[in-house]
Amino acid sequence: MAATASKTPSSLMLRNTSRKQSFLKPEPISVTLTAIRSTKPISISCSATAASATQIQDRPPFQNEQQDRVFNFAPGPATLPENVLLNAQSELYIWRGSGMSVMEMSHRGKDFLSIIRKAEADLRALLKIPENYAVLFLQGGATSQFAAVPLNLCQVDDTVDYVVTGSWGDKAFKEAQKYCKPKLIWSGKSEKYVNIPAFEGLVQSPDAKYLHICTNETIHGVEFKNYPVPKNPNGVLVADMSSNFCSKPVDVSKFGVIYAGAQKNVGPSGVTIVIIRKDLIGNAQDITPVMFDYKIHAENNSLYNTPPCYGIYMCGLVFEDLLEQGGLEEVEKKNKKKAELLYNAIDESKGFYRCPVEKSVRSLMNVPFTLEKSELEAEFIKEAAKEKMVQLKGHRSVGGMRASIYNAMPLAGVEKLVSFMKDFQARHA
Repeated sequence: MAATASKTPSSLMLRNTSRKQSFLKPEPISVTLTAIRSTKPISISCSATAASATQIQDRPPFQNEQQDRVFNFAPGPATLPENVLLNAQSELYIWRGSGMSVMEMSHRGKDFLSIIRKAEADLRALLKIPENYAVLFLQGGATSQFAAVPLNLCQVDDTVDYVVTGSWGDKAFKEAQKYCKPKLIWSGKSEKYVNIPAFEGLVQSPDAKYLHICTNETIHGVEFKNYPVPKNPNGVLVADMSSNFCSKPVDVSKFGVIYAGAQKNVGPSGVTIVIIRKDLIGNAQDITPVMFDYKIHAENNSLYNTPPCYGIYMCGLVFEDLLEQGGLEEVEKKNKKKAELLYNAIDESKGFYRCPVEKSVRSLMNVPFTLEKSELEAEFIKEAAKEKMVQLKGHRSVGGMRASIYNAMPLAGVEKLVSFMKDFQARHA
């Protein structure tokens, strides 16, 4: 009878439950980065009584599965700092004595309010955001802001200017056509988006309500090193900073609006951050959906509806980590070192590897490159994956390879990639 009882659906369900609970209640974590998730099968003793059938033996401590993390060169969602992940893991089941996970909290309760307020305070410290700017934690990705920006900053007959240096700038321009009268004052499409225009040569609209740029094009690897100034003294500069947000210091006062999806440098997908000068809030078009109205979100401190609570919590942990590194000045130094190492490997390969982007505007975050022998690209990606370097395939629209080396990509990851590239070249040149 005991043997029969041990195979009942109820006992199997309890076995599965125990495994899940062993993940949810980890032992306190030291700073050992290899102490990552693991469980062992747990024996469950069942008897004929219902009461004893529900008793589960104590969970064993976390064990290391010896499963090394890969170097993840994905463009987004992207790699996160391991210490941040381990910190989040340790707080997953119960957050700091609250008796619950962050995922279970009321977004209006004191615990989550402390989380979102600290996240905002730390972001303000990182970017030195002036007091006359609001910080909003929203949803919908940067793509939602392609519509929200024109809906909030201008009326249907207003002129706005767009500089398009890649696919995302192009998408933003096309979306704005539904809500105002955008003018394309420069596009790099004919040259396959490999450069950025000289600002003095831009013919801006004198009455443009704003000038829009994408400061780093994730697909094409083109990055603004400085920023244009709107010709209209009453106009403002608007920037999609999704893929280089918090990768270096930025003078926020030069912008009317900065927006960014979190999933490149500061958190998981699901959080969109908007930094907007307060005097620009409150002028939305009548057709603006309530969820796109900056005034609604500013008045409600990003809590008009249930925000992406866990994602905001994760962003907060990343902001803490960036501050502990010494702030964005120090982060930029690390990013420059990684990028220089990778670009040098490409440039010194005698044409075996090629980066099409003009050197002066090469991105520190996204490094696209091709092989002289394009037929070897699939093999390159395959062999790199075997060496635990993944997501190196270029965007489907451009092909080739792309290494995204955001803040959380350690120098060791870039060093390993460069070593592999040199070995691959030696074997296939």
